[in-house]
Amino acid sequence: HVQLVESGGGSVQAGGSLTLSCESSKYTGSMNCMGWFRQAPGKTRVGVATIDEDGVTIYAPSVKGRFAISMDNRGNILYLEMNTLKPEDTAMYYCAARRSGVHCSGGLIEAEFDYWGQGTQVTVS
Repeated sequence: HVQLVESGGGSVQAGGSLTLSCESSKYTGSMNCMGWFRQAPGKTRVGVATIDEDGVTIYAPSVKGRFAISMDNRGNILYLEMNTLKPEDTAMYYCAARRSGVHCSGGLIEAEFDYWGQGTQVTVS
């Protein structure tokens, strides 16, 4: 079983930046697919970005060019660097991983992910 713990959320003004971290209980270099999802108040959880073991990334159109997902393959940390934040980025952000050996599908599909963190709140005003 993989445990994921997010951190780095907070309150920021529009136009600002935040970097989220996700610490995994398992070496991220062995995880074939990890991602970030978010859930705004009153809305369903949606995909933000995914990254596979080769460093190939996929982004939701709403964040492409502003957010960057990366893995620290020397350790066990997944990052989401968020720039030029907008009020519509306000949400609970979740780290997720597919079980080892399963690759990214090319989509941002919540149901494909097996492990989830508890989330970290990002508020943009």
